Amino acid sequence: MTGIGVEAGAQAARSRALAVLRVRSRALAVAVLPAGAAVILLTGASTGHLVGRGWDAARWAVGVLAVLVLLAAAGVGLVVARARPATSPTVPVPEESAPDLYRMVRDLADRLEVPAPSAIALTPDCDSWLEDRAHSAHGPPTRPAPGRPAGPRTPTPPVLVIGSPFLWWMRVGELRAVLAPVIAGTGPSAHPDIAAARRFVRGLDAAVAVASAPGRRPPARGLCAAVGWVARLLLRGCREHATQMERGVAAAAAERAQAVDYGLRIVAQEQVGLAYAGWDRLLTRVALPAWRMGRWPSRLDAGVVAALTELSRRDRLAEGFTSRLGERPACDLLEEPGAVDEAASLLAARLFHGGPATPCSDWAPVDWQAYPEEVVDRTWRVDAARLHRVLDALGVRPSRHPGTPDPGGPTLARVLDHLATGSTPPAGAAHPHEPLRQVPVHPAPPADGGGGYSPQGPPASGDVTRSGGVGGRGMDAEGEAEAEPGTDRSVALAARLTAELAREEAQAQRARKGAAGALQGPDSVVWAPGDPGLPPFPLQPHRTARELLADHVTAMVCCAAVDTAGAVPALDWLDGPSLLLGGERAADLAPKVLTLIEDGDPGPLRDWLTAFGIRPEKPVRLV
Repeated sequence: MTGIGVEAGAQAARSRALAVLRVRSRALAVAVLPAGAAVILLTGASTGHLVGRGWDAARWAVGVLAVLVLLAAAGVGLVVARARPATSPTVPVPEESAPDLYRMVRDLADRLEVPAPSAIALTPDCDSWLEDRAHSAHGPPTRPAPGRPAGPRTPTPPVLVIGSPFLWWMRVGELRAVLAPVIAGTGPSAHPDIAAARRFVRGLDAAVAVASAPGRRPPARGLCAAVGWVARLLLRGCREHATQMERGVAAAAAERAQAVDYGLRIVAQEQVGLAYAGWDRLLTRVALPAWRMGRWPSRLDAGVVAALTELSRRDRLAEGFTSRLGERPACDLLEEPGAVDEAASLLAARLFHGGPATPCSDWAPVDWQAYPEEVVDRTWRVDAARLHRVLDALGVRPSRHPGTPDPGGPTLARVLDHLATGSTPPAGAAHPHEPLRQVPVHPAPPADGGGGYSPQGPPASGDVTRSGGVGGRGMDAEGEAEAEPGTDRSVALAARLTAELAREEAQAQRARKGAAGALQGPDSVVWAPGDPGLPPFPLQPHRTARELLADHVTAMVCCAAVDTAGAVPALDWLDGPSLLLGGERAADLAPKVLTLIEDGDPGPLRDWLTAFGIRPEKPVRLV
């Protein structure tokens, strides 16, 4: 059985598709209505029935109106037909690079009795779908096979888009079970009515995007506004029908796929949730710090496997995960999984952080073995350098500890001494530090006019490299921001750090835009009109000023531990950057740092430093 079949969902989808096409027919009827009236008036004049000065004026008015309406309808139709529908950024997978994967997909399509997808692509996300790329702007039409006559034009099957984490975490059988309902959707998609309705809706959506593009002169802007108004009007008329049509297609695909690996699909859906959780944690805790340093991990999909394997080691409820690792992974269906993983990792960096499409000196790949040295250690030292620059701007004097070998060097003791004071001294009182000035708590806006995203980092965790808090300011019952706990010195220092980080991020964002624009090729994906460096899905959860200060103080502690106590930076697959002291992860530093910031009490942190032999009076190496 092929085509629309007898599924109730497919029949409902076809009826909704006809409703969408009726909206198109009504729009065409409205466009030709003045022309029909003009033909009637002209015919009446030729037969001698509609004569007189009034009828002559009516013929001229209706004739001019008909010409204008037909020209407007032709212009709108031309824009709708030629506008390029939006496509998802993906990594194409040619058949020669994954013959086993194509063979599995075609075998699954044969079992479902539906047309096989025309191609396969990967996306750096935990999802899979079918995407129609049959528009002429997306490439040349598919040619008939050699020896076969060129018959009537049939709809080109959609492209199968697979989430790249699925290929690395799932086994071959699990991937086949997950893809079964997705591939089954090619059956309803091949029906002419559904295909025509989808083309019409995608054309209207693309026309709205074309009409909304900036940078046009006033005459063209007015014409585009009219085209956009008509396209939006038609979209509102068929939105409900199009939504119900897609629901019917999904129901039909699910009904058809029930006979294929139904029991295994239930187990595979659990792995989908695990892959999503591991992928989200890997992006926010591991990949994002590297992207900020101008490095992009080149094996993100392999990192998902490592993260979920680490989860199975820590969580007793996940003991069954390791047993399935002995089965054949779905990435074995690729000829060169490493190259595909690298391409998907670069696309993920561009989607979630921005940057050029090709590696360069300031945008280089990094493997997991070099991650602790090139990302973790460098991040700590960059944060420590920023902290000391802000202390210099506040006029904080270097530490006067008697054992300091370099009194003017950047030391952890300088930070501890500054934050140890609980409040600002009274006006006119003598104090070794300069009295703090009133500093705005909120970060400075980006220098490019507020169009950029916030430079805040990922949510804090219990790791030593994070502050241990949660993202976002607390809100009271009246909706106003609650005051963060901390001394006067810590609040002022946190505000200065937030402003400094905002300025640095604004400069880095402008640099990324310039680099992306310079390297933009004719086939490159543009995320936003006129803004090739802006990511469409930035991973920038908000951090409070207190959390930023805690992260910087923690980075300073880690630098001192590495330089004076033989500690080493490391990568934790679940929590990101971490510190190893004596071969074990230091996981109890965050509460002591928060005590220093919130209460001005350095005692617990000094005891912790003494216990591990860390010398705060010795200068550390900065970048």
